[in-house]
Parts: sequence; structure tokens; C-alpha cells
Amino acid sequence: MLRDEIYRIAGEGLRNAFRHARAQQVEVEIRYDERQLQVRIRDDGSGIDPNLLSHEGRAGHWGLTGMRERAKRIGGEMDVWSELGAGTEVELRIPASVAYKTYPGRNFLLFRRKTGKSS
Repeated sequence: MLRDEIYRIAGEGLRNAFRHARAQQVEVEIRYDERQLQVRIRDDGSGIDPNLLSHEGRAGHWGLTGMRERAKRIGGEMDVWSELGAGTEVELRIPASVAYKTYPGRNFLLFRRKTGKSS
């Protein structure tokens, strides 16, 4: 479930960058360390009106609201920064205790924590 929710949040962020912002460049960064898993999506698109950010989006559009709800449901947090004409950045953070949890009946980790040793 965690993997699917992360995938859906990131997918919606990418769709927004291409459909609404008409971005020319999009950068996706995935970081994981001892404290958290972080997914960040940045674009150079048209940006989001500050009123839409503060009021949970446009009526009939559930993208940002749905992304925030998904993040909360999996124990994460999501922030969105944007400015008209300057692009948008979406950051999803999930605590290590959630992101790296092993599940009964599964013999793998969703994300493997970095160690100080190189392979």
C-alpha cells in the first residue's frame, strides 16, 4: 500500500507539472536516509496561484487535496511551494519508521536504508 500511495502522489505531481503548469523541465529527486524517505518534484512551469494553494485547489479539482490526503494516510507529510511564473515544488516526506518497515509474510523491504558501508 505504501509503495502504491507514493507512486500515485508522485504521478499526480508529474501530471500537474505537464498538464497544468506546461513545464519545460521537471526534476524528480528521491532521497532516503536514517530519518526519512523524501520525494521531491520540481518544475519550471507557470506556478500555482497562491489563493489556490491556501484554499486546497480549484472547485472540482482534487489533485493537491488528494495528494495531501494520501500523504497523511500513509503517515507522511506533503508541502507545496509555488509562485506564479516561477514553477512549483512538491515535497513528500515519510518517516523512516514507516518507509522502511518490514511487513509480516514479506521477505523484502519496500526501501532499503542506506548504511555507511559500500557494496
